[in-house]
Amino acid sequence: MKRNDFINLSLTGGLSAAIPSLAHAGPLSPKPYHHAPKAKRCIMIFHEGAPSHMDTFDPKPQLDKLHMKRFVRKGELKSAMESGDRYYIKSPFKFRQVGKSGAWMCEHYKELAKHADDMMFYKGCQADSVNHPTACFHMNTGNRFNGDPAIGSWVTMGLGSSNQDLPGYVVLPEMNYPQGGSANWSNGYLPAYFQGTPMRAQGSPVLDLRPPKSSWEGASQKNLELLKVLNGLHKQDHLDHGDLDARMQAYDLAYRMQQKIPEVVDFKTVDATTEKMYGLDQKETSSFGKRCLLASRLVEKGVRFVQVYSSGWDSHDYIEKSHRSRIQAVDKPMAGLLEDLKRKGMLEDTLVFCVGEFGRSPDNGVRGGDESRVGRDHNAKAMTLWMAGGGVKAGHTI
Repeated sequence: MKRNDFINLSLTGGLSAAIPSLAHAGPLSPKPYHHAPKAKRCIMIFHEGAPSHMDTFDPKPQLDKLHMKRFVRKGELKSAMESGDRYYIKSPFKFRQVGKSGAWMCEHYKELAKHADDMMFYKGCQADSVNHPTACFHMNTGNRFNGDPAIGSWVTMGLGSSNQDLPGYVVLPEMNYPQGGSANWSNGYLPAYFQGTPMRAQGSPVLDLRPPKSSWEGASQKNLELLKVLNGLHKQDHLDHGDLDARMQAYDLAYRMQQKIPEVVDFKTVDATTEKMYGLDQKETSSFGKRCLLASRLVEKGVRFVQVYSSGWDSHDYIEKSHRSRIQAVDKPMAGLLEDLKRKGMLEDTLVFCVGEFGRSPDNGVRGGDESRVGRDHNAKAMTLWMAGGGVKAGHTI
């Protein structure tokens, strides 16, 4: 086909005939299943910085007896205040068993405790690294070194997405990206279609989401049609150029997102009950609550995989103050997410899981002799994750 023919077809609306591949379903179209799944979509909550398992869901009562004793072999215990060495520290929080299942939770999980019987706890999770960037990569991609596809990329490649007007894999970070940055949701060596799409925590979730006021109605669509023509001409000479395919799909998706995203992120229509359920009415929970609510809306609209980040869990000092603040910031939003999905009848086929980078140590060094400053160091050999929905064995602890 001659180049002028492409342009003429664009102007007459016959572009799908000019570029046949554009008339077919894209790479994110739903894929057939090998087996009927229990989980059809996933929300992954990632606590960046690594929460302490022994101060959240895995109490260690023996630490009460060892508190402020030197961290040494049995039989060599000595007061840490005298030696200045590393020492055992007990949890600053109280624990109680909640729900019919008797799951252990820190006292500050007040709302999440109501959903204990919807949750499954796995206390045997381990990591391969105690360094934040490599641990983030490991938990997100299975490899300590960046370059491999993220978990959401694998899911969308294998299953596709049921909404072609939104990305199949969406990431909801805080203002600052996690350590390692966007490599945590990279497509790696998979085609670029499957990379995660981050949405900003403040302001417009996607830059240039709305066309400029100066553009006349339909200009964006006409420009996109012309761009398809030019890319199609270029593709004829570069048939093996996979990134070009991804770019063409991205332009298409970006245009459709301009129509669909505003209604998803518009919280003006949120009723008072939902606002309270997610903690949008409270300063300490509002930010994370909005991201959890957005995650619920996205999966309801057909997005396959959504990842929600919460940062600030790296508590080497003042663990009582910092972990209490972090737990209180996520407790109501996570409980609200589970309640909302259950209310919509979606929890049974939506897998929600929460994990950090690694666990924390039972000891730490003396901080100027001030016991109130104690925290915990990194520990790759033990951490707790929890899951809910999607067919997991609820009310169970492994």
